[in-house]
This record gives sequence, C-alpha cells and structure tokens, in this order.
Amino acid sequence: MSAPSATDNDARLTRILKRVRRIELLTRGMVKEMLGGQYHSRFKGQGIEFDDFREYQPGDDVRFIDWNVTARMSDPFVRKYVEERELTVMLCVDVSGSGDYGSQEDSKRERAAEIAAVFAFSAVQNQDKVGLTLFSNGIEQYLPSRKGAPHALRILRDILNIQPKQRGTDIKPALDLALERIAHRALVVIVSDFITPNHDWEKSLRAVAAKHDVVVAQIVDPRELELPDAGRVCLEDPETGEQFLVNTSHPAVREQYARRVAERQDALTHLLRRSGVERIMVRTDDDYVPALKSYFRSRKRRRRG
Repeated sequence: MSAPSATDNDARLTRILKRVRRIELLTRGMVKEMLGGQYHSRFKGQGIEFDDFREYQPGDDVRFIDWNVTARMSDPFVRKYVEERELTVMLCVDVSGSGDYGSQEDSKRERAAEIAAVFAFSAVQNQDKVGLTLFSNGIEQYLPSRKGAPHALRILRDILNIQPKQRGTDIKPALDLALERIAHRALVVIVSDFITPNHDWEKSLRAVAAKHDVVVAQIVDPRELELPDAGRVCLEDPETGEQFLVNTSHPAVREQYARRVAERQDALTHLLRRSGVERIMVRTDDDYVPALKSYFRSRKRRRRG
C-alpha cells in the first residue's frame, strides 16, 4: 500500500479544519444558550481546600477543630476552608479503531469530539482549566490542563486529527494517568464506546472515582445494537482486523447478537454502579443535548438533596 500523497494529506487536513469549525460553532452556541449554567451549578463549588487556622467561635462546627494546634496554643482553633472556585476538567477520549465506525453521518470519533467540545467550551466559559488524554491500548497523547479558547480548539483538533499507533482499547492506562497527574479534585470525563475485551480497568476506575468526580459518556452507533436483516454479510472487527461471515437473515443469529449486546451493556451498567459513576448515553443517530441536560439536572437535584 502506497503512502498518502501530499494532495491527500492536504484534502484530509481541509476536511478536519472544516469539521473543527463546525463543531466549534455548534458546541459554543449550545454551551452559551443551554448548558453553561447547568455545568456551573452542577460542578462549581463542590470542593473545599484548606486556607488557614483561626480561634474557635461559638457556633463553629466542632469537626473542624484542629486538636494539634489547639494543644499547642492552649485555646481551641479550627481549620478554615475556602470553596474551590476553579475546576480542572480532564477529558479522556477513546481513539481506538472502533471509533472510526459510523453507520450515520457522524462516526463515533466525530460524535466523541462533539461531546468533548461541550465540556471543553463549558470549562472555558467558566474560567476553568481543561486537559486531554487520548488513549487506545495505551496513552496516545496527553495535554496538561490549561485555560482559554485556543487550548480548547487544540483539544478538538487533536481528537479529530490523531492517527493512533494502536487500534485496541484499554481504559486502564488513561485512568491511571488521571490518578497520577491530577493533584486536586477534578471532573474526569471518559468518552468511549466501552467496547473492551475485559473489565480489568474497574479497579482503576474506582480509585479515580474515589478522588475525582467521574462522568462517563458512552458513544453508541445504532448498527452496533442490532443486526439488520441483510442476508450474508462480512463483518470486520476494526480493532483486530478479524473478519466474520454472518447470515443476518437468520432470526436466531440476530437474537443471539442482541442478547450479547444486552449482556455487555448490563455488565457495564453494573460496573459503573459499583464504582459510583454515572453514564450519559450518546447515540450517533440522535440529538445528545437532551441527554446532557438531563444528566446535569439530575446531578444538581441529588446534590441539593
């Protein structure tokens, strides 16, 4: 196979830049009109950080008394905290081979880029930092968190433009990196189709969820949920290259496929529930705004409760 020509590369870059511009316009408007305030009310002010000590005053919460300082000073002192106003958002985006698939206008990778852009531009609007981890079998790229629209645009371009070195999916390295690199409580957004060979990453997910606020956005293509009645077709695994000849006209074949898909989804649901992580379902054939708004509203209600 010959290498892509300079003309091919230029054409691809032009398509990517047009796509970036389209997603930027789409998500910026959405954030400004609908989601920005909900993002702010949902995530801002959740954490507190130590500021200083001061003498105990009647009515102070006794749980904040620092007994070591109290012993040294011979008077009761409490720890004073300030609410964290700045949030770090870390986007962990799956760029494995399965993301290139799309039976609709958008591939799963393109839809993942839109979801990431919503969170990135929400962070920009609220003066928060946003970083990026792109992963396949391992870490493909890591961008430390920064503020500003140019950084958010770079994140969007990198998601669409990257040519991953590996095709498979392993979420564990991205989770371990988040645990290692993010010092303070942050919002960690994992964007993936979650088509993984196993769930060896559950322990790492629990560790990240214990330290940070974790959100999962699962990207789903409708053709992955059920087989059409299309006769004999050749299916190819985009991550392994393995091909299968399947008679989709046979009802038992379609039923077995649907059952396996349901079992995989149930297993993921239980895994996320055990880890205390909620999921946003994002389909490539449907508007994802209602799902995002519903998520933000439900978490806001639970926080108030």
